[in-house]
Formats: sequence, C-alpha cells, structure tokens
Amino acid sequence: MLKQSTNETTPQPRFIISGGGTGGHIFPALSIADAIKKRWPEAAILFVGAEDRMEMERVPAAGYKIVGLSVAGFNRKALHKNVSVVIKLIKSLKRARQIIKDFKPTVVIGVGGYASAPVLRAAIMERIPTLLQEQNSFAGMTNKWLGRKASIICVAYEGMDRFFPKKRIVITGNPVRQDLIISPDKVAEGFELFNLNPIHKTILMVGGSLGAGTLNDSIVNAFPQIKDQPIQIIWQCGKYYYEDMMKLAIKGEIPSNVKLYDFVARMDLAYAVADLVISRAGAGSISEFSLLRKPVILVPSPNVAEDHQTQNALALVNKKAAILVPDETAPNQLFSIALNLVQNTEQLLQLSSNIALLAQHNSADRIVDEIAKLVTINNNKS
Repeated sequence: MLKQSTNETTPQPRFIISGGGTGGHIFPALSIADAIKKRWPEAAILFVGAEDRMEMERVPAAGYKIVGLSVAGFNRKALHKNVSVVIKLIKSLKRARQIIKDFKPTVVIGVGGYASAPVLRAAIMERIPTLLQEQNSFAGMTNKWLGRKASIICVAYEGMDRFFPKKRIVITGNPVRQDLIISPDKVAEGFELFNLNPIHKTILMVGGSLGAGTLNDSIVNAFPQIKDQPIQIIWQCGKYYYEDMMKLAIKGEIPSNVKLYDFVARMDLAYAVADLVISRAGAGSISEFSLLRKPVILVPSPNVAEDHQTQNALALVNKKAAILVPDETAPNQLFSIALNLVQNTEQLLQLSSNIALLAQHNSADRIVDEIAKLVTINNNKS
C-alpha cells in the first residue's frame, strides 16, 4: 500500500499526476513534475497511467514512480465493443479511489489520456483539489466532463470558455522541452551534425517518433521536384516506416538533398537549422514552434479524437501564423506548397512573426503557480 509518512511535523505536499497514452500527454506531465520538484524539493509525486501504454516506461525512465490502471478508450466506431471498456473503467475508478486513499495527495493533476478520467473523478469525489491541463484548442469529451468539477483548468488557447467554466480557466500554455533555445552555436552544430549546406534553405519534416504515413507518401511523391531544388530536407520518417524508406535509399531513389532518419534525437539542432517545418498539429509541437518562431506547415492527423489537430491548426491559421494542408490533399499538394514557401522570405518572416505572438513562456512554472494556490487551499482546509 502507498502510505503517507508521519515522521514530518510539517509534511511536504503530495501530488498525483494522471494521464498519458501519447508523448503529447506524457511530456507535459513530466515537465510539470520537474517544476513541482523545483518548487518543493521534498514533495512526493506519484504518476498514475494506463497499463500497457508508453507512460509505464517513460515515467520511470525520468525518475518517477508510476502505477497503472487497466483502463482503455472507447471505440466510437463500434459501440457494441465497449462493454469491456466500461468494465475496465469501473474497476479503474475503484482502484483510483484506493490509490488516493493510500497516497493522500494534496493536489491531483490531470494531463489528459485514459488514466486521467478515473483518477480525477476519484479525487473530486474525495474533495481533493484538482488541476486539469488541457493542451488542445478543442477539448475532448473526457476533459469537458472533468472540467465541470476541476478546481482549476490550465489551457493553451483563448476561447476555451466554450468548454470549461470561465472563472476557473487560466491561460498558461503547454510545457515544452527546455533544450530548444536556438543560438548561433547550435545552428553551426546542426549544420555539421546533419551534413547540410548553410547556403541552402532547410526544411524539417517530422511525423512524430512513430512516423506519419501521409507525410512520408507526400515526400516520396515529390522526389522528382525536390532533387533539382536548391534546398535540403531533414526527414524523420518514424520507426514504423524506416525499413520501407531505407529500401528506397538502397535503390538510389531518395535525392541526395534529402537526409533520412528514423528518429531525430537532437531535435534542438534540427529546429535550429530549419527555415520551415512540416508537421502534424499536436498541441505540444505547436507550442514549440511558437516559442521558436518557426514557420510551419501543419498537416493535421485525421486519426485523433474530435479531430482536435485540425482545430489546433485552425487556431494558428486564423491568426495567419501557420499554413494548413489537409491530410487527404497532402500527398499531391504538400511539397508544391512547401517548396514555394521555403523560398519566399517575406512570407516566412510573416509566419515567424505571427506565430511568435502566440507563444506562452515558462508554462510549467506558471502551472505550478496555480498548483501552489490549491496547496494553500488544501492546507487551510486541514
């Protein structure tokens, strides 16, 4: 059992952070945990995730303890398959209530993902202060439901009062990696690492660590256009697609000005040299582009709940801060647009200036400022 220590006369705050499933949920969660540790070095932190999801590996690797719930997402296309999902949800809610009773958290934080629903619901039932962090511009069903009772909802976009009670919304932005500061030294290091020519414009295309089939199809279709252009491309195809893409490389079909990678470990250096980024429209990635002032073409994934990536992209497009290319048209149109844009210095500057206006700085620390208010509320209640 997870028991609270009684040795301290003034116990440090105790936090449960719940959620995960994707890097878009896990990275903000870890950033918040790190900021909590900076604020309260002796704080106790416990993560609660979904069994068999990536947080069960990523969180321990970052030095934090995690327990798992046997929870899964609803199948919205085949509702008859959700009987087992409901059973798992009921069991997970019971397990979450037990975790909370054992750990005795001061505040419970939800970052989205399967595990956040039963954990935050259990915390609300136990009258423990809760903070919900919504990364996207369009809230999902679970967070809309949780937001009705959450103490504070931290968001990254304006206009979120259409989903949550306005008086409990705080705009903090999304926590991002802290190693993404661009400097002249990093630019020079990036050109060397990726074996690039500083004279030519550089496009960075990323589809996440697993890859994005549409983006890969788009560049393969555009090889005849790309090979004669005075540009260079860093292409992260994703580990799922790398073997097939390497077959093209072996056949000599990939142009010499295209650098193929399954995964770019030094994304800070890739960003540093990129004049234009092509990406899916995940909330965390958009927050990074905004802080780095990067011109970007967004190709929203159609395979996400509530089509929230399209809503994320439109939030930028409506402010002339990004270009949107729909997934269905990307294989034939993406690189025609990209190759024209990367050579249009005036448009790149406009996109850079506009996306910079949307940046939210020090988001993790600002979220912890809100958590601190809940710690005070809890302490006064005790």
